[in-house]
Amino acid sequence: MLFADVARSMDIAAALELERLRDIMTDLVERSAAVARRYGGSVEYNGDGIMALFGAPTALEDHAVRACMAALDIQDEARRLAAVVNEHDELDLRVRVGLNSGRVIAGMLGSGALGYAATGETVGFAQRMESVAPPGEVMLSQTTARLVEHQAVLAAAAPVMVKGFDAPVCGFRLVSIRARGTRPDRVEASLVGRRWELAALEAMVDRATERRGGVVSVMGPPGIGKSRVAREAAALAALRGVEVVWTFCESHARDVPFHLVTQLLRAVIGVTDLDDSCARARLRDRLPAAGAQDLLLLDELLGIADPEVPLPVIDPDARRRRLTAMINTASLARMTPELVVIEDSHWIDVVSESMVSEFLSVVPRTPLMVLITARPEYRGELSRVSGAQSIALAPLSDSDTTALLTELLGSDSSVDEVTAIIAERSQGNPFFAEEMVRELVQRGALHGEPGSYVCDAAIAELDVPVTVQAALESRIDRLSVSAKRTVTAASVVGNRFGEDLLAALGADPEFGELIDAELIEQVRFTPVAEYAFRHPLVRAVAYESQLKSDRAESHRRLAAAIAQRAPESLDDNAAQIAEHLYSAGDLRAAYDWHMRAGASSGNRDVAAARVSWERACRIADELPDDATDVLAARIAPRTMLCASGWQAIEESRGRIDELRTLCARAGDQVSLAIGMSGLATELMYSGRSVEGSRLMSEQMQSMASLGDPSVIALGMIAFNNWFDAGEFDEILRWSETVIELTEHDPNAGAGMGFGSPLAAALAWHGVAAWWRGLPGWREDLSRAWTIAQKSDPTTSAMVVGWTFGLEIAFGVLRANDAALRTIEEAVQTAEGSSNPALSIATWTLAVALLDSESADARRRGLELMARVRDMWVQEPIEFLIPVADFCSAAQRCRQGERAAVLPVIRDAVANLHRAGRPFFGVLGIRALVETLAYDGDEADLAEAQQAIEFLSSWLGDTGSAVVTMTELRLRALLARCRGDDPAYHVLTERYRAMTRALDFD
Repeated sequence: MLFADVARSMDIAAALELERLRDIMTDLVERSAAVARRYGGSVEYNGDGIMALFGAPTALEDHAVRACMAALDIQDEARRLAAVVNEHDELDLRVRVGLNSGRVIAGMLGSGALGYAATGETVGFAQRMESVAPPGEVMLSQTTARLVEHQAVLAAAAPVMVKGFDAPVCGFRLVSIRARGTRPDRVEASLVGRRWELAALEAMVDRATERRGGVVSVMGPPGIGKSRVAREAAALAALRGVEVVWTFCESHARDVPFHLVTQLLRAVIGVTDLDDSCARARLRDRLPAAGAQDLLLLDELLGIADPEVPLPVIDPDARRRRLTAMINTASLARMTPELVVIEDSHWIDVVSESMVSEFLSVVPRTPLMVLITARPEYRGELSRVSGAQSIALAPLSDSDTTALLTELLGSDSSVDEVTAIIAERSQGNPFFAEEMVRELVQRGALHGEPGSYVCDAAIAELDVPVTVQAALESRIDRLSVSAKRTVTAASVVGNRFGEDLLAALGADPEFGELIDAELIEQVRFTPVAEYAFRHPLVRAVAYESQLKSDRAESHRRLAAAIAQRAPESLDDNAAQIAEHLYSAGDLRAAYDWHMRAGASSGNRDVAAARVSWERACRIADELPDDATDVLAARIAPRTMLCASGWQAIEESRGRIDELRTLCARAGDQVSLAIGMSGLATELMYSGRSVEGSRLMSEQMQSMASLGDPSVIALGMIAFNNWFDAGEFDEILRWSETVIELTEHDPNAGAGMGFGSPLAAALAWHGVAAWWRGLPGWREDLSRAWTIAQKSDPTTSAMVVGWTFGLEIAFGVLRANDAALRTIEEAVQTAEGSSNPALSIATWTLAVALLDSESADARRRGLELMARVRDMWVQEPIEFLIPVADFCSAAQRCRQGERAAVLPVIRDAVANLHRAGRPFFGVLGIRALVETLAYDGDEADLAEAQQAIEFLSSWLGDTGSAVVTMTELRLRALLARCRGDDPAYHVLTERYRAMTRALDFD
């Protein structure tokens, strides 16, 4: 029982005019009554307050908790109204609330004209608790306090004097209700047929309490019991004092980037029900060791960013690395065990899937247990987590199904045939069996109470549906008009829904009937009530039961509502709006919103942008061939997918052929050239730069003939292919063209992830110059680096590799102290760039350190080179992997790894020769000869001689000063190893003379 009344109501009445008093009291009573009803209370007006009964006429297992939640919300409403009254009337309006629990007699009074009411001692004592409650507070009796002590935060018990009692009684002031990590408790049938599965989960929970965390996937078809097993695991964890966090993937959000990971992190960090300011404070409290900039990135991801604080400008790859590192560091530092449940991962969005899989990589070293539910067809990253366990839920056996049905139906002989029919048609699916029983109860075929039903109808008359589809449809059809409108509208919103979006669809939400029918359940009470379908199949049936035209209109209205309720977040909600418009059949509008989402996500995460471009691509293909600008619509997303193909090489294979065909039909050479850059990057990454260089030569020539300025941006990709393929004439020619087209403007043509094409052109012109032995290369490199330093992190990271890394690796420059400082700074800057760019900057530092005379510096360089090699393997950037091996060979020999190094270098040199890649071939042959000469015998020296002759025959007539210089260096080394001092001195002098002439260090 709940009583709420105004404190000092007589004083307030004396101070106000009668009409004003009526308005205030009416407003207060209506607000309070609405709150009580929202939590399932039966409300009776009581002068200047209300009395609310929870648990009758419908029994509620959590009636005391609901009453406490209602009491707190009534106080919140009263405080909001009090602020208005204080400003308008200068009066202090406060409410006292009292609660008591116990037996009552409830029902309609008399003939029913007096309404529904409760009577008994419990009612009177609740009113006494209200009378002793401090103004603005909630007072609980001892009986109520016992019922809610597992979830309520209570002040210490205090003795209070109440009317009718000679001695003080205990009162408990209610402070708050703790947020629940799982769904509200409910009565369920016993879990049958899952002993082995629960034993395995129990063992994993125990391991987590010992800091031996793990990941387990519970797999099975719809209705097989994945969620029920997860709830049982949560119960096992709770018994051991393990905190439980739940999060859900939803089918309508599978194409909305960051949907699941945001929900997951908000739940784990504990900011789900906090306002933005408090959430930011909580976040910083939970992650005290995190950097300020990283916290701003996490604020944005969680949707709690302070609009007054500018966000860091950072590359998507760097953003993901930093967020992942921060979350994983926090997980590793965690001391208390926790069970994290991720339900329905088959509907996870791809961006969240990638991020969550990275989070899971550290779970075995934490006290975390992560339980993931999924359908069998799911084959995504979360199903391939290293070291994860998998539990496949099979259908129940016939005996287990019969045991379940006996518990649901009872043992009366009249239900025997019903049991047999349901057992046969449910095929071991417990959810299907339960739904069929509920359907029969609702239609009146079964009478009695759960577990003791009687069937008085002939078997032939039992309209038992052959599928759950039929069962759910018949149940939905028997709902009241308002309840059916609510459930059908909710099915359009998604598996979880609230009152606001239902109202946008014109529904007057009727949750009570749906909860009673066990079609939905309330999964959140405060601050805003949220509901969910008890099973996704319920939503699917409700959705499919509507006419397509009605569904389309609902999706259209929902898209408009989402846009209107948060106009400042249109970019963030663009993907969600697009999905609703697509479901509405508004293809062109959906296409435009997906393209908008792609453009927006591209600033945060290219993978997220690619999801939107993929959806836009599919939608464009569904447009009629005669639709306006249909070719342009089909070309645009494919262009972006191809141009960003280096982010997802496997996904991009074959896409270029589609783009080529469409661009040929449209005569769109510009989009084709931009898209082809992705293919050229793919070819280069996979070690096929000869093909890539031919492709880029064709595209550059085509763009130049059209006078299109995009040739500036494409130059960087072309240069990367040409240098690897040894096409230095092309580099010299086109770098001069790009320099001329930029008109020496550092920012001209910026795009596609690179901030200064001019810096790139100057750098590559310098590289080509020193490779050919031409003058002016130092000036080119110096200008390039000066510009790059002032540009974005990606440009800085790449240009430092082209102006320092290559030169040090080939002996053109020495890694002096000034160069090392410059490179170190570039690596720090590169932390804000993409993975490939960071790897280039780190490789440059590794090369410089390996060139040092300090043993400690060389050891550090070797560690960095190993890290870079791992990055190139993972990306993958296959064409650079042997470069790491070449550059680390000398130091590895010093550390006694010569035998392991030699076969790797031999194979790499042979592969480079077969692929026609001379640039790094020179570096490889030099590494091979130096490794063979290091403590080598006569056979090794003979092989070194052959390698030198191979270099001469392969590249001796290519006009490269670097090849000639390298050959002199290696012949001098070989002469020294053989003790041929005259030859050594002659060759050394020629080598030094050449380096002086070329101005090499």
